[in-house]
Amino acid sequence: MENVKPSPSKPAFKWAIIYFVTSIVITYIFQFMDMSQSTAAKLIGYIPFIAFLFLTQKEYKDQMGGYVSFGETFLPGFLYSLFAGLMLAVFVFIYLKYLSPQVLEQAISDQKDKLVSQGLSEDQIDNANNITRKYGAIIGAVFTAILMPIIGAIIALIGAAIFKKERSPFDPEPTNPTV
Repeated sequence: MENVKPSPSKPAFKWAIIYFVTSIVITYIFQFMDMSQSTAAKLIGYIPFIAFLFLTQKEYKDQMGGYVSFGETFLPGFLYSLFAGLMLAVFVFIYLKYLSPQVLEQAISDQKDKLVSQGLSEDQIDNANNITRKYGAIIGAVFTAILMPIIGAIIALIGAAIFKKERSPFDPEPTNPTV
């Protein structure tokens, strides 16, 4: 009987959904605590992202019987970050456009202060603010969808180096527990 290799997308999707829900909870905790999006505390959101990425890789390694190559360990971590990035991009768009547009307005206000300190004219500042107001939600979603997989790929490379365990010629062949 043939050994069927576990799919790396199953643990990746599972942990991406868990991260997605966790991220929504963290977002609303920050909103209810009235924390600015520009504070360093928002970096707390990366802790679950990294932890769940490593848990994805660990779960896949366990499904493979404890022996995985570097590439086999990298793939579920990257898929996790891709799934999480796409789900979070949809949430970012809905959050900024419909659920909490005041967050985008606060970002525009912060942007205005920075542009004034850079010495831009009032016309340039108004133009930049209008563009941000019109396209801010979609820009946030696109950046999320692009940056999360890139950051995830870097972290997945680190995780793959940690979790890889090649089978040596002296290790016993895996047995199929379903037989």
